[in-house]
Amino acid sequence: MCQDAIDAAEASGSVAPMISSPDQLQHEPEEGAWTGGESIGPFKGCLHVFDGLHSTIYKSKREDGAVVAVKVTIPHLLTPPHDAEREVRLLREAASPHVISLLDSLKVDGGRLILVFPYLKYDLEHLLRRDMLTATLIKAHLHDMFSALAHLHELGIIHRDVKPSNILLDSPDGPAYLADFGIAWKEGDKGSEPADKKITDVGTTSYRAPEILFGFKGYGTALDLWAAGCVVAEAVAVGHKQLFDSGPVGSDLTLVQSIFKTLGTPDESTWPEAKKLPDWGKIEFYRFPAKPWDEILRGASSKGRDLVSRLVRYESNERLSAAEALNHPYFSAV
Repeated sequence: MCQDAIDAAEASGSVAPMISSPDQLQHEPEEGAWTGGESIGPFKGCLHVFDGLHSTIYKSKREDGAVVAVKVTIPHLLTPPHDAEREVRLLREAASPHVISLLDSLKVDGGRLILVFPYLKYDLEHLLRRDMLTATLIKAHLHDMFSALAHLHELGIIHRDVKPSNILLDSPDGPAYLADFGIAWKEGDKGSEPADKKITDVGTTSYRAPEILFGFKGYGTALDLWAAGCVVAEAVAVGHKQLFDSGPVGSDLTLVQSIFKTLGTPDESTWPEAKKLPDWGKIEFYRFPAKPWDEILRGASSKGRDLVSRLVRYESNERLSAAEALNHPYFSAV
């Protein structure tokens, strides 16, 4: 498929198929079939959905019939950077159209803190893996992601875990909401580290930015923009594969090698910021040449590739801001 045809297909919104079968939809209980479950504080009949490393998610119904997600945490067992009480504070401060709404928070027996959200059936990772989105919908959901990030960054909040599975939707048609603020950071918040001593063990495997892979604790909002660029890359390329590979166990060294094999091995002339990275120079890497973006993102539109190329950059101050990304030509038709 030549590039002109790819760009024309994206403009018409016809690159990816719509949902074609009910089997592609995540299963929901039929009306009246809500049985069993457990009681968590005031919530009855809570159905287990997911076990995370630091929380458990249940689905429940409120007395008014609204279906909600109940996130159960035990704050005194959490270790930094995980902090459920900070998550509550920052979610309340960050309330906006494309940030997940915190409906309630309360403490229950056993020292547990529960956070209550709207129950959203889908995440962007699920939709991409099943090829359930048109190019037009992909663009709209990415626009929502950058809208959320622009709002957070204006408030001085760094999300620190941007990835497709943290972009939630009630329907494949959207809108999309940025979720999971469990490791989010804001200077001056009593649960956040000092600005120059931020924890570097943040983010998820393949979405981690190079500055934290080399131990830099003074990172800023550009950390989120690298991850967002990786999300865009995954969304616009044929097959929706992750841009970088951290291996089966999520190794930082494997991730660094994958980044270098893709973008080329940097030196201090191409990545001046490297001079201030604590772990830079401790390992000598093979000098890989950079691959062209049309090879990296096969099947992506030229505007989609250009957006990724302006976000996924070694030098953090050269990455587009979220507000700048919203004005990129890729989003001209949104």
